[in-house]
Amino acid sequence: MKTKINLSMWLAAFAVLGALTFTSCKKETSAGTVSDNSTPAEVAATVNASTEDAESEEQFDDVFNITASISAEDAGEDLGMGTNVSAGLGEPGIRLTPTTPRCYTVTVVPRQPGVFPKTVTIDFGTGCLGRDGKFRKGKIVTIYTNRMLVPGAKISTTFVGYSVDSFSIEGTHITENTSTSNMQGLKVSVIDGKITNTNTGNWRKWNSTKNILQIEGNGTPNFPIDDVYKITGGARGSNSFGHNWASTIVEPLIKKFTCRWIVKGTVRLIRDGREALIDYGNGNCDNLAIIYINGVGHTIRL
Repeated sequence: MKTKINLSMWLAAFAVLGALTFTSCKKETSAGTVSDNSTPAEVAATVNASTEDAESEEQFDDVFNITASISAEDAGEDLGMGTNVSAGLGEPGIRLTPTTPRCYTVTVVPRQPGVFPKTVTIDFGTGCLGRDGKFRKGKIVTIYTNRMLVPGAKISTTFVGYSVDSFSIEGTHITENTSTSNMQGLKVSVIDGKITNTNTGNWRKWNSTKNILQIEGNGTPNFPIDDVYKITGGARGSNSFGHNWASTIVEPLIKKFTCRWIVKGTVRLIRDGREALIDYGNGNCDNLAIIYINGVGHTIRL
């Protein structure tokens, strides 16, 4: 079993839905042309649930990135996933050194290595521009029951006056290491999440649970090319415009290290009572999927 986890791959696995745009609309049937009377705008409104999920997912992926990157330089011991990602900077491959200027502070209680639970507070103060270009302020407070790499570890994060750019973030973000002796796994949940545009006051509420298992490549820790991930779970949300939506992974989504897109699986979308099914294909690596509304398929580009 691998002792290091590829953070960028796990983040790609979390963002399973993504924003969708049209390339064409296909009216498919074995008996000729059939129309479900859906205009492109109506189809776009249906898959907007996917966009809502993707935008929410992106904000909380950033939280995962930060909590998974708490290193010995920050906490006296590596609490994250051995990723060499600087907390708060979001730049893979960059580890802070004593000479690297920081725009945030890290407090760890208790500080003694190996003593858990451990509370880590990252304080961005009244404003802190990271080298990833994001402007953060406020605090991220995370409780680690163990190092994130240890099976059974649970990492719970809450926020105190926290915002990223013009969006305030609320709720609870939980990462659990569900790995077994021969398979890596994570369960990532967002409970009562809320993202508010501080410029307009518009908000989005969101709850999500994703279970991610690495089903291939567990035995080759230094060879990520053969890594394949299976994703299950779903999400639900609402926004200040009165819309409600839900997404459920019906057939597990398959994500390969060698492909930037989901290659297989289906997701059921429901927005304001209108239902659709997204089919990501049969395993081939491409950026196309089909969304079915009333049994009629519309080709979309991921």
